[in-house]
Amino acid sequence: MGAFNFTHSDPSSFILTGIPGLEAAHIWISIPFSTFYIISLFGNFTLLCVVGKEQTLHKQMYLLLCMLALTDIATPTFVVPKALGIFWFNLKGITMAGCLTQMFFLHMVSVMHSAVLVTMAFDRYVAICNPLRYVTILSNAQIAKLGLVGLIRSVLFILPLPLLLSQQPFCAKRIIPHTQCEYTAVFKMACGDIRVTRIYGLVLMFVINGFDLTLIALSYGLIIRAVLRISSKKAHQKVLNTCTTHICVMLTYYTPGLFSNLTYWFGQGIAPHIHIILADLYLLIPPMLNPIIYGVRTKELRDKVGKYICCRR
Repeated sequence: MGAFNFTHSDPSSFILTGIPGLEAAHIWISIPFSTFYIISLFGNFTLLCVVGKEQTLHKQMYLLLCMLALTDIATPTFVVPKALGIFWFNLKGITMAGCLTQMFFLHMVSVMHSAVLVTMAFDRYVAICNPLRYVTILSNAQIAKLGLVGLIRSVLFILPLPLLLSQQPFCAKRIIPHTQCEYTAVFKMACGDIRVTRIYGLVLMFVINGFDLTLIALSYGLIIRAVLRISSKKAHQKVLNTCTTHICVMLTYYTPGLFSNLTYWFGQGIAPHIHIILADLYLLIPPMLNPIIYGVRTKELRDKVGKYICCRR
């Protein structure tokens, strides 16, 4: 297939190379990429449709699940179509505006995803530790407001990244060894002084992840303390089942994300294609697994999904 190389015709464009060293395997790599993406879209759209149609699911927890599903739909959608264009048709060119726009939305949605997970942890804390005031403290309107705050936080924190990079001069080749305009991959091409940009990116990573993980750990610490005070084994089991589902979702999101970021910043000895594959899997695996985890472990949702699918048939 012919390469669409815009480097010489448009000096403001970049070239996304895909996965360096594995170009011959791009077609094969595209198979899991597209499969994970299709499963992710199907699972998350099904969740949104079921919650939207079933009045009994119009509760705080399911509203949060819908927010999570929206971020899970958006995250791979900003990456997979362009990656498949590279793998299938060698469409490697991307304008600077397109690159910075993709970067902004990718990281903005990622921070929003983290904010939803924090809200879900707080939701479980209130439901278990203060059940009598649960509806008062976390009404659907309050959940919607928290979602809006999370969105505003995401935009304000991430917007400086593309703005700072847009002021930088870039090297002549403008080749990004990646399938996406990932922040660290782009700023490494800058030929100017990138100290401010680099420091802001590092601080942002540690502040957001550190702050959000601290709030989540605090919520679950208080939940565990409350559970240990309950004498009923049945109540123990119910609480643990609920918390285990949330913890599984959080682990699938934060663990590969932190590992991917740390290997970029501090894993100079790791092969470049490993960095890129980890970054892509971080954007593909959690959106695919989240609706499956909730569908399997939440009986009410599982029953409604079964009913919805049967009715559609």
